[in-house]
Amino acid sequence: MSPRRMPQGGRIDRARPIRFRFDGKDFSGHAGDTLASALLANGVTLFGRSFKYHRPRGVIAAGVDEPNALVTLLRGDIREPNIPATQVEIFEGLVAESQNRFPSLDYDVATANQLAGGVFSAGFYYKTFMGPVVGPLKGTRFWMFCEHFIRRAAGLGRAGYVADPDRYERMNAFCDVLVAGGGPAGLMAARQAAESGARVIIADLEPEFGGSAKWSGEAIDGKPAAEWAKEVTEALAAMANVRLLPRTTVWGYYDGNTLAALERVADHKPAADKGEPRHRHWTIRAGAVVLATGAFERPIVFPGNDRPGIMLADAAVRYAREFGVACGSTVTVFTNNDSAYRAAAALAEAGATVAAIVDVRSEISGEARALATKAGGELLPGHAVTATAGGKALAGISVQRLREGEITGQPRSVSTDCLLVSGGFSPAIHLASQAGAAPKWDDRLQAFLPPEPAQKWFGAGAFLGHFTTAQALADGLAVGARAVGGKAPRKSATPAVEAGELDIAPAPVFEIHPPGKPGKAFVDFQHDVNAEDVRLAHHEGFVSVEHLKRYTTLGMATDQGKTSNVPGLAIMAEARGVAIPEVGTTRFRPPFTAVSLGALAAERYGELKPDRLTPMHDWHLENGATMYSAGLWYRPMIYGGRGETVEQAYVREARAVRDSVGIVDVSTLGKIMVQGPDAADFLDRVYTNKFSTLPVMKARYGLMLREDGIAYDDGTTWRLAENDFLMTTTTANAGKVMQNLEYLLDIVWPDLKVTLTSVSDEWAGAAVSGPKSRDVLTACVKGTAVDNETLPFMGIVRGEIDSVPVLICRLSFSGELAYEVYCGAGHGVHVWEALMAAGKRFGIVPYGLEALGTLRIEKGHVTGAEIDGRTTARDLYLDWMLSQKKPFVGSMMMDREGLAGEDRARLVGVVALDDRPLGGGAHIVEYNDPAEFRDSIGHITATCYSPALGKYIGLALIRGGKKRHGSRAYVSDPLRKRFGPVEIVSHHFFDPEGSRMHG
Repeated sequence: MSPRRMPQGGRIDRARPIRFRFDGKDFSGHAGDTLASALLANGVTLFGRSFKYHRPRGVIAAGVDEPNALVTLLRGDIREPNIPATQVEIFEGLVAESQNRFPSLDYDVATANQLAGGVFSAGFYYKTFMGPVVGPLKGTRFWMFCEHFIRRAAGLGRAGYVADPDRYERMNAFCDVLVAGGGPAGLMAARQAAESGARVIIADLEPEFGGSAKWSGEAIDGKPAAEWAKEVTEALAAMANVRLLPRTTVWGYYDGNTLAALERVADHKPAADKGEPRHRHWTIRAGAVVLATGAFERPIVFPGNDRPGIMLADAAVRYAREFGVACGSTVTVFTNNDSAYRAAAALAEAGATVAAIVDVRSEISGEARALATKAGGELLPGHAVTATAGGKALAGISVQRLREGEITGQPRSVSTDCLLVSGGFSPAIHLASQAGAAPKWDDRLQAFLPPEPAQKWFGAGAFLGHFTTAQALADGLAVGARAVGGKAPRKSATPAVEAGELDIAPAPVFEIHPPGKPGKAFVDFQHDVNAEDVRLAHHEGFVSVEHLKRYTTLGMATDQGKTSNVPGLAIMAEARGVAIPEVGTTRFRPPFTAVSLGALAAERYGELKPDRLTPMHDWHLENGATMYSAGLWYRPMIYGGRGETVEQAYVREARAVRDSVGIVDVSTLGKIMVQGPDAADFLDRVYTNKFSTLPVMKARYGLMLREDGIAYDDGTTWRLAENDFLMTTTTANAGKVMQNLEYLLDIVWPDLKVTLTSVSDEWAGAAVSGPKSRDVLTACVKGTAVDNETLPFMGIVRGEIDSVPVLICRLSFSGELAYEVYCGAGHGVHVWEALMAAGKRFGIVPYGLEALGTLRIEKGHVTGAEIDGRTTARDLYLDWMLSQKKPFVGSMMMDREGLAGEDRARLVGVVALDDRPLGGGAHIVEYNDPAEFRDSIGHITATCYSPALGKYIGLALIRGGKKRHGSRAYVSDPLRKRFGPVEIVSHHFFDPEGSRMHG
């Protein structure tokens, strides 16, 4: 028998021993144990080391609120860090290790950090690593010097590098009622709703339904609570309209009563069964939601409150009654409410010796006194724990009298190896907060309660601050009927509960702060945030709850402040001299508990994303193209020859276009038909320039702005008939533009008679560019001439190529004489090959995106790299396109002072003066010192080697724009170890007059 395993009791199966390893040592537990309960049963008190100070830490809680006992699970080479030991169900062969220690948990060299405790206070990083380094490394930032060491020390668990071999699954479910929480309130609500015929899903994060009431010692309807819960669960399981989801956490509440849940299908097994996922992610759309998520017990903040052997009173009762584990042999209880008295009595009944019950309140209820007598320990009302003793385990505590919030008298020692703490309860209102609105403070319960519903949800039980089983059952019965519109049977009655009623509204005492007493009093155990850190945040002006959180990291750990938020707010409130609700609380965000990335992605990983292929895709592959992903599309990067580098290939292709003729696949451009009597008017409102004056069979370049005046997208639109336009967009923005146009027609201008049709996939497109491009078309196009008179710049004609109807527009992205040829997607390869055959005698070459980018950079055309969501038409010198004769989307906002400043970053060209490549994203600076990192005047957006100029060039957005033409600066790119001189020039590197494309 394990040293702290009780001879009987609990849900564990003593006939089924299970072997597992922790930190290289073999242990034995039983089926039904968690890793935390099994280790406690084996006498283990030390589970890990704290984040900053590497202090010894033990188990505090028994559920998802556990902040200390985080472990890494090992399955072969797979490492899964930061899992609460309280949530790990042991199985044969389980291997786990502790975290944040070196070389071992018992002997951790980083405990030396405790000697520098004052240095590691709140704001440590912000204040320490901003200054310059002096001495031999002068000239570098202190952060740059220290970053390597900090990153090695940061974090808790260590992730692995091996790919996750497990399978994950996504499910969608629809129900009339979703019940989150499987305690008495949730079970009653589910039964009431189900008996009305409603489709019900009930989810609980534990392996069994019934909640903590199962092990409370109470009787429901004359039978033990665990037996009652089992009967109700079995009845629900037998109903065809009910789905039970144990081991399932509802972690997110979104609009439209859509909730997200994670089912841990196989975490409790050595391996998933055949065809079974490890985790299953549920997206549940519910008509109504019942939130019966319970509450979390809070600790009390006092010096030395993090020592192993100190835990929440409720957790100790759960370990005793659910797992048959005694958390200590001599127990002391420290509380500010009546609930801990029941815990003391329960542990005494289980065989523990209760040394004392320490209560900050001077007046104790009769019910609590009766339980204290039953527990057998000394009752110390009006006292507080002010210090603890021991190394890697608790050995004793110091107790002093507490009068009107002040510590008085001499400390008294109490020998104990287990201190149970209860500072009141915080309802688990996270899902309600996610669903909308801020929580409400309840002064009697000293806790935040859920907000008024912003969606169709109903609360029940401890979630509402109703902490007795009788209240929970009554709530469940009521909301189960309300969730289905009162259709549930009325015959049901609230089950009778046999238990004494206790007042667990706590005294407003969250911290014991004895003057001059050594020892840190911790608020957030996982991030080592102590009470003095909170007071320091107040002293330095970080009094907003959001600033407090970020400055101290309070509540930012994996437990998301489940035990620390309210004590932290209480300490800040005291420092400010205001009530807790005036300090406020952070709004809870999803997820409620950690969610595996594998479950979120499920089958959506690796190469399983949808790939869009142009009609000529196979031709490109057969002719030596190297493909890469451009958004969802696969496009040729280069058509490389044997031994060619990427640069050599694209330079050859771009030079061929400038010298003769090239062809590029442009099928990926977005193509939208805009049709109807008001089509021209609609385009005038969408584009910055006018389209209602565009002649039929002509095209015009257009620019769109967002409503805030920022550049959005550009492209050409072709007028094919009076009320028939073909709009082209950039490849990346095709879907966004279509969505925005539909929004404008549906919401902003519903009176316009316009129809939109996406035809991107219906057309194959090829751009033929270069001085010989007209010759190529003349050789193969039938049914129309393509001379300058018939097909002028921006003109459109219809014709045929090898009997296939085509639409040809003369426009240029390369700066050369160029044409875009469109045909039905099914004829794409046929037309492409006909163009290649016609261009053979002119030396036609296919070219990819790298050459296309080179040609556009030389010409100074902008793309998404420059239209990046921050630039305006003026920044890109496209203000000539801003009509003064009509309003358009963004016209009211584009002249705001902040968008018209002379010091804005504007489009320029840069030329490398040291004949070395430039890098996209590199900064441009004015100082000639590679070791300095000071103000940037802009950044490079796109770069290439220019065959036309014989230099490395780039486009950039630089403060001052044209005013800097002819000046010199430096490219600073420390990540790629690149620093060198550049000249700032016009972004029109090549043929600025446009003579080549107009020829």
